[in-house]
Amino acid sequence: MKLPFNRSLGFILAGVVLLAGLVWVVMRSGPLAPIRVTVTTVGRVDVAPILFGIGVVEARRGYLVGPTVAGRVKQVNVDVGDVVRAGQLLAEMEPVDLDQRLASSAAAAIRAKSAVDTAQAQLADSLSRHKVAIANARRYDDLGRQGFVSASVTEGKTQEEKSAEAQVAAAGATVAGAQQDLRRLNAEREAVGAQRANIRVLAPTDGVVTSRDAEPGSTVVAGQGVVKLIAPDSLWIKTRLDQNRSAGLQPGLPAEIALRSRPGSLMPGVVARIELVSDSVTEERIAQVAFATLPAGVSVGEMAEVTLRPPAVKNVLALPNAALRTRGGKTGVWLYSGDSLTFAAVKSGVTGVDGKLQILEGLKEGDTVIVHSERDVDERSRIKVVSALVAAGS
Repeated sequence: MKLPFNRSLGFILAGVVLLAGLVWVVMRSGPLAPIRVTVTTVGRVDVAPILFGIGVVEARRGYLVGPTVAGRVKQVNVDVGDVVRAGQLLAEMEPVDLDQRLASSAAAAIRAKSAVDTAQAQLADSLSRHKVAIANARRYDDLGRQGFVSASVTEGKTQEEKSAEAQVAAAGATVAGAQQDLRRLNAEREAVGAQRANIRVLAPTDGVVTSRDAEPGSTVVAGQGVVKLIAPDSLWIKTRLDQNRSAGLQPGLPAEIALRSRPGSLMPGVVARIELVSDSVTEERIAQVAFATLPAGVSVGEMAEVTLRPPAVKNVLALPNAALRTRGGKTGVWLYSGDSLTFAAVKSGVTGVDGKLQILEGLKEGDTVIVHSERDVDERSRIKVVSALVAAGS
């Protein structure tokens, strides 16, 4: 049976309306709908950068104190946490045979001194005999010229003078040798004495004991630490900063420090040193941040958060850092001009505390760029500029 004409027309109109509604829905909210975006205009502003890093409290000056020779520990007089003064006895090693060697060296030096005295007495006797021989030789020479004695007697006295002179030279050499032996033995005694003194481990400076690494009875080698000290007034924070954001980092830069034990308290500090060697694995630069005033109760090894504020750059091109996109391995932004989109590679500088990013190359003042978008866009995308992607209050 055929439907009435009016009823058929109604079905056709309903189908057209349904199809139009479906097309409208697809074009407005489906995959063919324009992508909603927010845009901004590139302008000139002042960008105040900020650097944030995590650090560890360390001691700038630490001392690993131990003996200069191998031996067995006799006693350790300090413990962890003790405050020590420069020159204070920290530990002592067993002397072994050093006391006996020191006594032997002292006795040998005394004997050498006696040998020097004996040699000097022999030299004085030789000098006296030499003077007598000179006087006799001159007298007999005068008597020989006058004919009172024979020539053989005169020659004999001359020979006695030369023999006495040789004895003086020999006695002088004996004195010099004895004195050299005395100096050698004194040097050996001083060396043994220095070794004996080195078994007393003394504090090189004022400090606090942070580690006790050997106990009485244990054997240590030369250079091995028995006690570790730090200078408590030399604490600073070894801070790691992202290399990509470290522009403007320099010594003397003010810092804000928040210790992990005091998260709500900000303490002033300053960048004391920037290390020449960075961490190539984590891509971080290392800066040493000193406390302006050392807080009470701070502990070595405590974590800290450090905030640095380099000087602001004035009147530079900038846009929100959320506008940056990566495409084909390049970093850039989407330029929007009327109804077309173009990807422009840019070179960026410092990032401000408010999220503003300095643009060095790739854009000019007045360019319009996309900041946020519902999904990724390309040159063929249809877009709709809105003030915000999320409605207020939602």
